[in-house]
Amino acid sequence: MSHAAQVLDTARAAGARIATAESCTGGLIAAALTEVPGSSDVLDRGFVSYSNAAKQQMLGVTEDSLSRHGAVSETVAAEMAAGALARSAATLAIAVTGIAGPGGSEHKPEGRVCFGIADAAGVRTETVEFGAIGRGAVRARTVDHALRLLLAALGGAR
Repeated sequence: MSHAAQVLDTARAAGARIATAESCTGGLIAAALTEVPGSSDVLDRGFVSYSNAAKQQMLGVTEDSLSRHGAVSETVAAEMAAGALARSAATLAIAVTGIAGPGGSEHKPEGRVCFGIADAAGVRTETVEFGAIGRGAVRARTVDHALRLLLAALGGAR
């Protein structure tokens, strides 16, 4: 069974609804979930907030957070997740923001992705360094990691 199917089954059993807030993945997490038939009873919506303006307008990310920490930061990932939760009918939201590549900098290298997950218990964040493995691979690994975080948040195995 795919991770997406496991997330959906576990969410369904828990009565949970999910929202996604995606930057570097451009909707791939929502796409992975909707690839599974019957996902509409679990996935409420997906926000693709690629630009900083979209992060602010759609999810309530603050200008201060963007200017002080940058779009690729746990602070912004947390605000994206909290915003997705507040602006949806979801009980669980996942957010991702990162540098898929090519490019990056000494301070924010290619392959760095910040994750945020929000639910009734609050918001948790983490950063994963996937490395300069190529844009497609970073995005694929980000989707996989996000699905694992959702599963863990729902009380399933990671």
